[in-house]
Amino acid sequence: MPASHIEQMIEDPDGRWQRILVNIGESSLGWLHARGLLSDRHYAAGDMLRQDWERAGLGIRVTMRWDAAPRDGGRRGPGRRPDPTLAQMAARERFDGAIAAAGPGLSDILWRVACAGEGLAAAEKALGWPSRAGKLVLTLALDRVAGWYRVA
Repeated sequence: MPASHIEQMIEDPDGRWQRILVNIGESSLGWLHARGLLSDRHYAAGDMLRQDWERAGLGIRVTMRWDAAPRDGGRRGPGRRPDPTLAQMAARERFDGAIAAAGPGLSDILWRVACAGEGLAAAEKALGWPSRAGKLVLTLALDRVAGWYRVA
């Protein structure tokens, strides 16, 4: 396994857990974590926030959803799959709770780096902050979010 990849467990749309390889260089949080600028706890909290953001469907969609409607199982057929809308609503509630836990002054950089994938320098510039202020604020936000998600 290359040094830039880690194994991670993800849940697919059918609710099954799969082990995948993730390139940690692809996310801003992964980049910061790989260089020792974020603790394991902070990285885990930021990743949980990003996953909830993605599951809630809060990102920009460039195409229509073409998911098939779930079929009812016959007497011997499989039962109905869980409603994806309920999972999406639960993820949205978790995301909103985590953002609220971070607080109004901290959630801006948290969302930009963890969810939108902006680099720290780009987020600082977009927010009009001085250079290197973002890491401190991001760490404080991730600490609050880790507490909200109950990350050990």
